[in-house]
Amino acid sequence: LGLASMVMRAKLPVRLRVLVAAVENSISGDAFRPGDVLVARNGKTTEIGNTDAEGRLVLADALVEACAEQPELVVDCATLTGAGRVALGTDVPALFCNDAGVDVAEQLVAASASEQDQVWRLPLWPGYREQIDSKVADLKNIGAGPYGGAITAALYLNEFVEAPEDGADGGPDEAAETAQPPPWLHLDMMAYNTGSKPGRPEGGEAM
Repeated sequence: LGLASMVMRAKLPVRLRVLVAAVENSISGDAFRPGDVLVARNGKTTEIGNTDAEGRLVLADALVEACAEQPELVVDCATLTGAGRVALGTDVPALFCNDAGVDVAEQLVAASASEQDQVWRLPLWPGYREQIDSKVADLKNIGAGPYGGAITAALYLNEFVEAPEDGADGGPDEAAETAQPPPWLHLDMMAYNTGSKPGRPEGGEAM
């Protein structure tokens, strides 16, 4: 919301759409359980392997909705994984992108370094994709083990960054062949300062 406010105040020549995919992990009589299978907005099914990996379920639906309008760029920001903090610490958000988003990701990494507000690109490594396969659904919401959790979470989200079915100007067959997912950036961040530094007081933080 802070970034959206900056874009609007600066009156940048862009059409900005903001989706807030907020979720609370709370126990109730109708809460989902390990082994449940949920259906996402695009029809893909997910087996619940870990109920604490709830944020990516809601974010997945938001990504499907975001892609529906054929945007030129999709960016999501999430306090998604502890694995991202293990890999890069608390100050450096992990950045992932799809193939279409590589150029934009490289620009963001360069800009972040020049502003001393570093992000660091991690690979959307296809070799780990099999870890989120399920025997009873299209996907699992958690990887197969304790390693590479930020990558498997990003791979899960990547499954929902799609071109819309009617994403081309031609007929249905042409649309299916030519429509491509939009450039997508995924930022996995801490959003909390564990101690005070100049310009970054202890507590909640945007980045």
